[in-house]
Amino acid sequence: MSIDPSIYLVAVPAVILVGLAKGGMGEALALMGVPILAMAVPPVQAAAVFLPLLVISDIVSLWMWRRHNDRRTLQFLLPGGIVGIALGWATSAYVPRDALRLIIGAITIFFALRYFYGQWRLRHGIVIPPKSQRVGPAAFFGMLAGYGSFVAHAGGAPFQVYALPLKLPPRDYTGAIVRYFAILNAVKLIPYFALGQLDKTNLTISATLAPLAMVATAAGGYLVKRMKTEVFYPFMYTMALMAGLKLAYDGLASLV
Repeated sequence: MSIDPSIYLVAVPAVILVGLAKGGMGEALALMGVPILAMAVPPVQAAAVFLPLLVISDIVSLWMWRRHNDRRTLQFLLPGGIVGIALGWATSAYVPRDALRLIIGAITIFFALRYFYGQWRLRHGIVIPPKSQRVGPAAFFGMLAGYGSFVAHAGGAPFQVYALPLKLPPRDYTGAIVRYFAILNAVKLIPYFALGQLDKTNLTISATLAPLAMVATAAGGYLVKRMKTEVFYPFMYTMALMAGLKLAYDGLASLV
């Protein structure tokens, strides 16, 4: 199958946004990638093209954030994430993706608005302590992140719902989310290959876009590393709110 060069007119900005997100700048940017590329190719093909690019971006991110991590967050969230991928592989043909987007979007919007309400309370002298690691919520949101990541590359929002209230140091938080999705994306290669989505055409498109993905990821990491804590968390919650609104809008619009 020949590749229409016009694909790259939409692929280039999509890859830049996803690369910046993979560098640590927030799930909202990453969510724009597949819909933008889907303007030129079918949505399933867009997701398949992006998976190798996500893996390449993960490698760059892992190197940039190699000294930062929160191991306990990974230990709590990873089992659910792997289960979520397995469930996605088994049921993706039966579960409407638009309904999933709407559910994840609604949860994320509520969570982000709760944060901004908490900031309002903080300005009035009410301090909200960090959440502790909890097995039940970690299993649920980890599984939702794995499932959303498999069917729609939309797993970042559930991760944020669980991890942001922990109030980790910004660099440790970013190192944890980078490692989490690097592992999930590597695992996803197996079912994507088994489903025949990593064919020669898609891999060729991915290969030509790989250098751009690497540069954009490095740029995103460079910017995030220079954010102060008082800037980082409002920025990340704003990105989460934007991601939730985008997911909810896409899901609701398609269902209606």
